[in-house]
Amino acid sequence: MELKQYQTDTLGALRHFFEESRMGGPKNSYESFTQEPEQAGRLGPYGGAYQPLKGLPEVPYVCLRLPTGGGKTILAAHAVSIVRDAWIEKDWPMALWLVPTNTIRRQTAEALKNHRHAYRRVLDEAFSGRVRVFDIADFTHIRPHDIRENCCIVVGTIQTLRTRSTEGRKVYGHNENLEAHFSKLAAHPPGLEEAPNGGPKFSFANLMHLQRPLMIVDEAHNAVTGLTREMQARVNPCAIVEFTATPRTHSNILHSVTASELKTEEMVKLPVMLSEYDTWQNAVNGAVAARMSLAETAADDPDHIRPIVLFQAQKKNGEVPAAALKRHLIEVEQIPEDRIAIATGDQRGLDGIDLFDPDCPIEHVITVEALKEGWDCSFAYVFCSVSRIQSAKDAEQLLGRVLRMPYAKRRKTDALNRAYAHLSEPSFGAAAKALVDKLIAMGFDEEEARESIERMQAETDDADNDLFSRRNEILPVFTYALPEGRGLVSQLEALDGLLVRDADDGGVEIRIRGHLDAKTERAIAELLPTRERKALTKAAAAYRSTTDTVLSPAQRGESFALPRLMAEVQGVIEFADTDILMESHDWSLRNHPWRPGEGEFNVRETSRSFEIDLDGNRIAYQFASEEEQLALDVEVEGWTPEALVLWLDRHVRQPDIGQSDLVGWLSSLVNHLAVSRGMPIAALMRCKFILARSVRDRLAAIRTIERKCVYQRHLFEPGAKPEISFDHAFSFKDGMYRGQQRYRGRWKPLKHFLGPDCVPDFDGAEGGEEFRCAQEIDRLPGLKFWLRNVARHRDSFWLPTAAGRFYPDFVAMLEDGRLLVVEYKGGHIAESAATAEKRNVGALWERESNGKCVFVMAEKSVNGEDARSQILAKLAPRSI
Repeated sequence: MELKQYQTDTLGALRHFFEESRMGGPKNSYESFTQEPEQAGRLGPYGGAYQPLKGLPEVPYVCLRLPTGGGKTILAAHAVSIVRDAWIEKDWPMALWLVPTNTIRRQTAEALKNHRHAYRRVLDEAFSGRVRVFDIADFTHIRPHDIRENCCIVVGTIQTLRTRSTEGRKVYGHNENLEAHFSKLAAHPPGLEEAPNGGPKFSFANLMHLQRPLMIVDEAHNAVTGLTREMQARVNPCAIVEFTATPRTHSNILHSVTASELKTEEMVKLPVMLSEYDTWQNAVNGAVAARMSLAETAADDPDHIRPIVLFQAQKKNGEVPAAALKRHLIEVEQIPEDRIAIATGDQRGLDGIDLFDPDCPIEHVITVEALKEGWDCSFAYVFCSVSRIQSAKDAEQLLGRVLRMPYAKRRKTDALNRAYAHLSEPSFGAAAKALVDKLIAMGFDEEEARESIERMQAETDDADNDLFSRRNEILPVFTYALPEGRGLVSQLEALDGLLVRDADDGGVEIRIRGHLDAKTERAIAELLPTRERKALTKAAAAYRSTTDTVLSPAQRGESFALPRLMAEVQGVIEFADTDILMESHDWSLRNHPWRPGEGEFNVRETSRSFEIDLDGNRIAYQFASEEEQLALDVEVEGWTPEALVLWLDRHVRQPDIGQSDLVGWLSSLVNHLAVSRGMPIAALMRCKFILARSVRDRLAAIRTIERKCVYQRHLFEPGAKPEISFDHAFSFKDGMYRGQQRYRGRWKPLKHFLGPDCVPDFDGAEGGEEFRCAQEIDRLPGLKFWLRNVARHRDSFWLPTAAGRFYPDFVAMLEDGRLLVVEYKGGHIAESAATAEKRNVGALWERESNGKCVFVMAEKSVNGEDARSQILAKLAPRSI
């Protein structure tokens, strides 16, 4: 299963934290990483000083924040091997996987045991299939050989372990089935709870204490920070990683993912299209009608999608319990009974049913709160609550079920990329405010939550409503009456963006929201009698004269596109993307032999530990017991150079490096260390995880060298044939950054392409250097419009670098037709190789455009000139 970019970034942050913790401890690692400008900006209010666990200050504890639908469980599966490699450094670690409820415990355990499930496939790949999964209720089934020869995962709940008194708790009780784990202990290790005879209890808790498990905490909110010092001491974890949508303070939040990132990666349906009703019956009718409309749309989708309505009924003593709602659907809405399922605590209408099966008839699911626990079906599109949503218990968990995108892939029809909420509230606008609160409870930032809701009844928007008036201006509507238009209804309705209504005089009225373009006007005119066309043209001209100043350039349908940089590769024109260029680049590790000296990698033994020197850093291994303490030069059966090479091959394998190439390179490396350097193979085997880390770093460095080589060859060296292409241009359009965090300050730009209220947020504070640069661009003479270019967005403009892609800060169009790209380099950013690379590729893009494009690397001050003067000077050759 290929990870999304935000998931890769999240796991990258986790690996970095543990690798650096291995060097300088968790506190230094956390604070140095989270105080980096980019990461600090990402964390925002979630950042802060590292809070060590009471009584276990050296045990790393971090929290990863992902909104509902972000794939927390698949990331938790990946985290086991990451922490194994970077911190635990043991072939077969123990993991204690804690979830909030018994229902989720059973479902998680079943998924992890299923070899066909994505979660289990991740673990099997990382541990070569040697994985054992246990429900905590079955802890007596764990055997010593399971732990010796497999990665063992025990799935439980935090409630099982949290207690003031261990008496009566099975996990803390003496159990003879666990004797084999303790019988060979030479001494009584400290920290174990004692049995009445003075020896250690044969308990699950004591087994965990001995094994020092990695603790994975899934959506337990206050579970970790609420653990007592006594419980921490009993379990004795080696590290704790928590995954949650709504973290508490002091949770050491390492990385935070936004809802807009989930939307960009096509994981969720957004926005939520909200419809409000005064009665629950009307809300149900609206939800049923919405599902029918979506079903018609889904019939044309290339993948099977059967839209489902998720109804939240009231409890048995409420006005609309599940049975009454089902009766209403059958009797009033005429829904066949076989298309309705009830899933509550008492009724399990979904048990054994595969909702993804094309033959499954279920279209309406009624629940109260049962579906919140582990239920997942991305076909759920419509959420309808017959209660007031503000007071409806667990509505946010149910709402989260309609946000997941089918097949995690954006659909071709926009209606299928949205979720729908049909809610009944006594006062207009109350549902919208309540829905914002529910989205915040699902892990959305407040601004994200507001941005993620749109009203279906847009024509009734109240300009005084805080939620929507802050987010969107109300678009003007072109209205035109056709007294004799009844016979043209079907033809008019076929035109995009046209709403046709019956008029009181027997004719029809056409309505077009927003911009009326010439193409649509001509299409309407061609349907009208000749005598009526002149009146239409006059009305359209009058409408444009009053609305064009209100609408943004994007809303007016202005064309705005920037050409893409291309390169010729083996006679074929390709995107100038280094990833693509590398696909045709033949390279081998044979050209990059590694012979690390003592300063790069060395192992030294002391009395009760051994130390590794790694690129100037020192890592110490302490022996936990005399049994562990073996001299580094003692031969151990199975520890051979060949075995080390094969182990390294499994742990550092790269998708773009052939196995034979890698094995040959690793063999040369191990031979150098063992023969040329004279390092005992036992020493190398003992520190193989650190060696693997060093190997991965070296392979990354080699790949960087090769990427720079192919980048230079195809773009800059003599013989390179770069060019630009408008046929493969980056096109900008209205709504392209919907869901992105917006600038909400007092400044109102006059010429932003998306309009003054749709400017993506700036890096840094209002009044900062990038913000001031935007103001200067907005005031440029001869400027037609400009756009804040969002980094890493799928629709944004980018230029290639050897390492990846470079997203300039601003793009613009001038009145003379030239295209302007501006990258602002803040005063705090020193001149570097990366900055020079951006400057060079920008200049290349400009040069290949033959005067059509201009690239400026603007700075706070260059030879006494500010950013505005630098831009004007660059534009001067063709004065505007």
